[in-house]
Amino acid sequence: MPRRVLTGRVTSDKMDKTVTVLVDRRVMHPLYKKFIRRSKKYAAHDEENICKVGDSVLIVECPPISRRKTWTVISRNGEVVGAEAGASA
Repeated sequence: MPRRVLTGRVTSDKMDKTVTVLVDRRVMHPLYKKFIRRSKKYAAHDEENICKVGDSVLIVECPPISRRKTWTVISRNGEVVGAEAGASA
């Protein structure tokens, strides 16, 4: 089964090797047929602590790293992050 990939914005980088990513999506209301915004926060692994608040990041599913962390940062502001760069090349 393919791993999910989400795009979001970093809202917190206070933890060590972890960032909080806010992912926005638009869904259609079932009755009123109007698009509404839904958002969710994900804890993502950032091995080199390079992500800062406001960065646009790409996160991908991974095996559980801790109780809340099951996502890893693979791209920051359009640039591939170091750990994944070696694996994908």
